[in-house]
Amino acid sequence: MNKSMLIGTIFGAGIATAAGGFAGYQMLSGPEYAKVVAVTPVTESIKTPREECVDKVVTRQEPIKDTHKIAGTVLGAVAGGLLGNAIGGGGKNTAAKVAGAAVGGYAGNKTQGKMQEGDTYQTTERVCNTVVDVSERTVAYDVDYRIGEVPGEVRMDHDPGDTIPLQDGKLAIARGPVSAGSATN
Repeated sequence: MNKSMLIGTIFGAGIATAAGGFAGYQMLSGPEYAKVVAVTPVTESIKTPREECVDKVVTRQEPIKDTHKIAGTVLGAVAGGLLGNAIGGGGKNTAAKVAGAAVGGYAGNKTQGKMQEGDTYQTTERVCNTVVDVSERTVAYDVDYRIGEVPGEVRMDHDPGDTIPLQDGKLAIARGPVSAGSATN
């Protein structure tokens, strides 16, 4: 045998041995990834209160200046007394004057009361209510996966995609699980 053939044979045997060893290691070490079967987002409701205001036209009653309705009572009594005097025949019929004044005073009092009730004004007021807006936020992901034929599940803080890397047959989760519950972990 010549020298180059001997070197070629030794070199070839070394490469074949290394390749066989690497292939054997790959077969014994198992899969490198877990297959993701399903990903379900876990959400929470966020309630955000805010104030919503509108301007409304409202009708208010004017403040009453004469709460006892004295002006209406006096004017009514005077008018009633004059009418009682005219109906009673003049100066000597005091009963007609008193009755007219009493009825006129009562009527004047009630008339002033009705006029004060109808004395209103309109104004614009701002009316505010608290409204709660509700939105959803994803806080985690429930992931169903398989390592070979063995199913498992884990809660993660991110969507892992189609596969999850394995290290020594266990999930290698870069960011860490939120809370895990699996057959292989």
